[in-house]
Amino acid sequence: MVLQERAWNAVCPLVIRLKKFYGFSLRLEKALQSLLECLTCPPASPTQHLEREQALAKQFAEILHFTLRFDEVKMRIPAIQNDFSYYRRTISRNRINNMNLDIESEVNNEMANRMSLFYAEATPMLKTLSTATTNFVSENKTLPLENTTDCLSTMASVCKVMLETPDYTSRFNSEDTLLFCMRVMVGVIILYDHVHPNGAFNKSSKIDMKGCIKVLKDQPADNVEGLLNALKFTTKHLNDESTPKNIRTMLQ
Repeated sequence: MVLQERAWNAVCPLVIRLKKFYGFSLRLEKALQSLLECLTCPPASPTQHLEREQALAKQFAEILHFTLRFDEVKMRIPAIQNDFSYYRRTISRNRINNMNLDIESEVNNEMANRMSLFYAEATPMLKTLSTATTNFVSENKTLPLENTTDCLSTMASVCKVMLETPDYTSRFNSEDTLLFCMRVMVGVIILYDHVHPNGAFNKSSKIDMKGCIKVLKDQPADNVEGLLNALKFTTKHLNDESTPKNIRTMLQ
């Protein structure tokens, strides 16, 4: 009984923290859709938007950077799901025994179910943003799809050029800036792949996937393992027949 109590007291603060991140993902979803609205609305082209509204583009990039960082950390902590399953089992058991737990006012059964679905994803934050981008496109039927895909492919190209040009990389003041660029590039590729009917890997794609993957592979393996995994496991079209073999090989 003492051990059970200790386990329960250890897990409760973690569940509250997981709830905060889950709540934050819902706020990111709304923020991302608002930013997409501003960066894709006619009559300006996506390039004009990105040039004129640099502060908004930076916010968009910051969201992607955080998202990939969060998911990289989450992928390394399989205990999250185990702890959460233990929490759900315990509150179910206590409901049967009519025990009243204070934490249930914070994370009740319904909230626990929603959080469980969120954390069951390999990359929960990226999944949230991919769904948010897909919903943005389907809800804005009068907005040409190219406005969204061009915005994403332009951002990917800007990041790629910055990463492969020694002139730019020599000006980066720390490795963090390099990681920031890589995460943003991978983030917009994944969003593009989710909303473009042919995806990011197709020959007709406006993203130079070969160049982007090469840029990542030129970095120290420790820095890019999570990003290459994100491209492998959270894109939609990598295994399509239309994906060139050499691109699939590069990601093996």
